[in-house]
Amino acid sequence: MKKNRREFIKVSAIGGAALLLNSSCTESEELKDELAAEEIIQNKPIVVSTWEHGLAANEAAWEILSKKGKALDAVEAGVRVSESDPENLTVGIGGLPDRDGKVTLDACIMDHTSQCGAVACLEEIENPISVARKVMEDTPHVMLVGKGAQEFAVSKGFEKKNLLTTESTKQWKEWLEKSEYEPIINIENHDTIGMLALDEDGNLAGACTTSGMAYKLHGRVGDSPIIGAGLFVDNEVGAACATGVGEAVIRVAGSAMVVELMRNGKSPSEACKEVVNRIISKHENVDGLQVGFLALNKNGEHGSHSVYQGFNVAVAASETNELVDASFDKEWD
Repeated sequence: MKKNRREFIKVSAIGGAALLLNSSCTESEELKDELAAEEIIQNKPIVVSTWEHGLAANEAAWEILSKKGKALDAVEAGVRVSESDPENLTVGIGGLPDRDGKVTLDACIMDHTSQCGAVACLEEIENPISVARKVMEDTPHVMLVGKGAQEFAVSKGFEKKNLLTTESTKQWKEWLEKSEYEPIINIENHDTIGMLALDEDGNLAGACTTSGMAYKLHGRVGDSPIIGAGLFVDNEVGAACATGVGEAVIRVAGSAMVVELMRNGKSPSEACKEVVNRIISKHENVDGLQVGFLALNKNGEHGSHSVYQGFNVAVAASETNELVDASFDKEWD
């Protein structure tokens, strides 16, 4: 049926109004996007790290980030603070030894270009994170282990030293009386420090370092030096790190999985929770098995989640540095 001229003009007018309305909506959406972009810029720089000892580590990292320094430099400087603290029984000097009385250290580092380096079962070197960075920058490899890692460190000017302290020696000798290997939730026998940072340029980096499980078998390596397990960085999406029982993290490629879930639209908190739930589902019994994840996305939004309550993270941004409790699945007595 033919439309007469009046009907045609009427339809055209309606169509034109619709076009104007659509144009207005489009402009409105564009304005929202611009405002959102401005909010995103306000979320950087930022640095987040695991556990209470992350507060001191964050201070060193923030000193660099606040001066428009690079995220990679910030995370290395930050975790070195924990590595060099003899009162920290889980990282670096003073870390609790394996059952043979040897302090063996694991660490890895990763930058915004996906370059990464790691060391495992490293002895007598106080700052394994800096050795890991040297592996990344000065070799064609990603990981060096054991004696080879130590020889490389010495060749790069790192000093060999006894990492056992009076306190760690005392605790090891007390453990030897019964020699029972039983991790205890949130007690300092597996509290890795993982750190993630987003700098002023919008680039991400991460670092992870630990002395591993106290009284482990000599040669045991956990998730901390393994890219994709203890740490993963993808500059298009975000970064994640893990803490707790490393074997459980390795089984699900934990940190890489958190980042991939963020790529698929999950928030950092949602991604951490989903991987924690995956770990729970993979174990018949999670009694005593604590694992926590910390994530930071490209927008500067952070999130964390753990199997049991008690995991907390340190967050430094806009001149504040505070401890935040992670969400969790299970309570413990």
